[in-house]
Amino acid sequence: MRGKVVVVTGASGGVGRAVVRQLGAEGAKVALMARGEAGLAGAAVDVGAEGGTAKVFAADVSDYDQVRAAAQQAEAELGPIDVWINIAFTTVFAPFLQITPEEYERETKVTYLGYVWGTRVALELMKPRDKGAIVQAGSALAYRSIPLQSAYCGAKHAISGFTESVRTELLAEDSGVKITMVQLPALNTPQFDWGLNRMRRHAQPVPPIYQPEVAARAIVHAAEHPERKEYWVGGMTAATIMGQRAVPALLDRYLARTGVKSQLTTEKAPTGVSNLWEPADEDKDYGAHGGFDRRSHGRSAQLWMSQHRGLVAAAALGAAAVAGIGLRRR
Repeated sequence: MRGKVVVVTGASGGVGRAVVRQLGAEGAKVALMARGEAGLAGAAVDVGAEGGTAKVFAADVSDYDQVRAAAQQAEAELGPIDVWINIAFTTVFAPFLQITPEEYERETKVTYLGYVWGTRVALELMKPRDKGAIVQAGSALAYRSIPLQSAYCGAKHAISGFTESVRTELLAEDSGVKITMVQLPALNTPQFDWGLNRMRRHAQPVPPIYQPEVAARAIVHAAEHPERKEYWVGGMTAATIMGQRAVPALLDRYLARTGVKSQLTTEKAPTGVSNLWEPADEDKDYGAHGGFDRRSHGRSAQLWMSQHRGLVAAAALGAAAVAGIGLRRR
């Protein structure tokens, strides 16, 4: 990634913040796109401290014109965009009927249309050059929805379907632009401190929980290797996706019993903060991590296997061959 120009939406906090640090460490020129002034300033400092170059471009990703203007400015200041990474989102923790129509529409615009507009702008700039990579930060919830997050789950499902359609168009055109998706597990990010929460208890990621740096390594790897359709991060992500394919009705009943309780904690009280309409990090820098460091994993063996599928397959075939030789000798 050294010297490459990379746009990251949602760069001010959480996974986006961890991604820009990783890019800085690899010497990239990073265009930071988000709304919160304090968060963006902190992210720019982080990228510089890691050895990269950062420029701030404030924009609300739900507005196509703002995204387009920010991207044009980024190219003017940093050069042609090589990689575009969509991460920005917002969420509401509440049963469906406790979310107002206005709130539902707002979340859908940010979380779904934000990816659509980011992808559109990236393609408008990359296709004439016939090169570039687009990475969509996804979720296990793009395959398997859970209670209390209907708007977020719906948006992630929509992003997956949208991305598949765009990928087939690029393949049909034999385009040099690649698009891939990274399906992420539960992560320890500020999402659970600044997501609109109508529950009486504080929201939490469904365990097992991973640190955002795990997601960052996966996303940067995907940007370097965008030919794959998608990457899965975390053993629970793989189990969830495979379980949804095999026994979706059973998962419905299981989540009906456990899905609400597993997303709430008594460790601390709800913050009362919401970034749905205004950035929560306008005056306060939340950084990359949420409040669950003690329960979060810093590595994922499944991610390594996802990144090295050929090696894993070769090892499995080798083990099977050795076992076959042993059986023949008996």
